[in-house]
Amino acid sequence: MKASIFYKGLFLIFICCFVSTTNIHAADSSYKYRSSHHGYQFAESGSAEVMVADAIVARPIGLVATVVGSAVYVVSLPFSILGGNEKQAREKLVTEPTAFTFKRPLGKFPSLD
Repeated sequence: MKASIFYKGLFLIFICCFVSTTNIHAADSSYKYRSSHHGYQFAESGSAEVMVADAIVARPIGLVATVVGSAVYVVSLPFSILGGNEKQAREKLVTEPTAFTFKRPLGKFPSLD
């Protein structure tokens, strides 16, 4: 019973954070947006919305990608050594997810810059 209330409260806080920050910045005409194709507009890299999304969504996904990529790398290591692409496999499966999760500043996405 208590866990159910906790998760409902956590979900409500999560939704309120995104809804309130989006409305505040959407009403502020001095806030700068980056335009994307098809007329959609997204918040700048490093903004509050992007930092919250990074901390709550992207970092946990990056952590899972790092763990899964490392496991796949270990399993595929004999085959990649025989194929001569061990360094490329290590870069794509371990190094890139690790850098995405732990080395980049909070709220900075290379695709938004």
